[in-house]
Amino acid sequence: MQVAIRTLDNTEAGTAELPEAIFAATPRADIMARVIHWQLAKRRAGTHKTKGMSEVQGTTKKPYRQKGTGNARQGSLRAPQYRTGGVVHGPVVRSHEYSLNKKVRRLGLISALSQKQAEGKLVVLDAAAVADGAKTAELARKVKALGWRSTLIVDGAAVDAGFLRASRNLREIDILPTIGANVYDILRHDVLAITTAGLAGLAARLGGAA
Repeated sequence: MQVAIRTLDNTEAGTAELPEAIFAATPRADIMARVIHWQLAKRRAGTHKTKGMSEVQGTTKKPYRQKGTGNARQGSLRAPQYRTGGVVHGPVVRSHEYSLNKKVRRLGLISALSQKQAEGKLVVLDAAAVADGAKTAELARKVKALGWRSTLIVDGAAVDAGFLRASRNLREIDILPTIGANVYDILRHDVLAITTAGLAGLAARLGGAA
């Protein structure tokens, strides 16, 4: 599958071959949903916590005698029915992470890439790099000329430090190395831009021919 390579100056710089096994697969919405749920579960802090009966401050003395008062029997003022009592079955600090098969994660990423290509929102860049000392305003003008709003850029093994610095204050422009490409960020952005280095990296990561 041949596509045009574009530069940040909005000019053509040849063509690139997209592996059909990665960019022309049938998107699986159910698989992408599973992968996104797995990603977001891993991101959860899991620091929610409530105090149980043994943790709240208070006396351990029995409030009143067992029988003869006409009231229901009580064993502790730290019981959950009291205002200052502990919480029963409340949340505790834990990890929300769970395992997901590698084949499912791979298929989810292929589905996300194929969906962007099918929607016409996949762009191949020659490189995500700027001149030394380039300012954010200069990069913002180039991005505006390209017509990009919410864009994720996937670069090669490493991200250009100058481009990262210049794009840091552009709220809707994010850049990731190849290893960081993921379903959630791809679908969260409107446009997906992949550099030629990122294209080779994705082909190697997902087992497609570059």
